[in-house]
This record gives sequence, structure tokens and C-alpha cells, in this order.
Amino acid sequence: MIARERLTVKTDGRGTYDLSADVQQVVASSGISTGMCHIFIRHTSASLMLCENADPAVMKDLETFMSRRIPDGDPMFTHTSEGPDDMPAHVRSVLTQSDLNLPVEQGSCALGTWQGVYLWEHRHAPHSRQIIVTVQGE
Repeated sequence: MIARERLTVKTDGRGTYDLSADVQQVVASSGISTGMCHIFIRHTSASLMLCENADPAVMKDLETFMSRRIPDGDPMFTHTSEGPDDMPAHVRSVLTQSDLNLPVEQGSCALGTWQGVYLWEHRHAPHSRQIIVTVQGE
């Protein structure tokens, strides 16, 4: 059996957005007890991540790390048609993940105690992001 749903996430700009409850809801409503959940983001300037969900400092530290490694406005970038965060957002997206695969057990994603599913917005401006969640199994 296969179930698919599209989620729309409105971001306020650069930062992380917890998708865990939305993804778990899609899995629960699919009726699939055992299988896989595939999550895909349809964008090149945002990404997905499986990360700690307990301490908000983790997200702040990840952002600090990326900002130091891939600074906005770096003169080495020539693709700047949408502003100084344009190419850095693409690089961040390439270095992270555009999809995740999670096991489904007993009708939900088998996440660890401290794991959450996040959209990581790499642009400063607000965006509406499309995510496709596909659940396959029995």
C-alpha cells in the first residue's frame, strides 16, 4: 500500500521548522503499520534534517556553523540574482538533505527519543515550502 500527501510549510525566513507532528499525522492517517516514510522537499534553497529536538541551542549552533562556513554575500559567488543569501542558500541545501527515509513501526515513524524532523529554511525572506510525504508498507 502507498499513501502520499503534500504539506505546505510557511516559513518566516532563515531557521528551522519542526515537521515531526505533521509527518507523524500523515503516517498515522495512511493506515500503514509497517514500512517506510519518505519525505522530500521540492526546493533548492531549503532542506530537511533529522536532528535533536530537546535543546534549541542545537539549532542555533547549526546556524552559527553554516553562517561561518557559507557566509551571505561572499564575493566568490556570482549567482546573486535574488540577493546575497541566494547562492549560500543553494550551497547549504546541497550540503544537507533534500529527502529523508524513516522506518514506520506500529503506525508511526520510529524516531528516537530526542529526534525530530525539521525543515531548514536557508533564505532570509519568508517562503511557502512544499514537502511530499510518501508512506509505503503494509
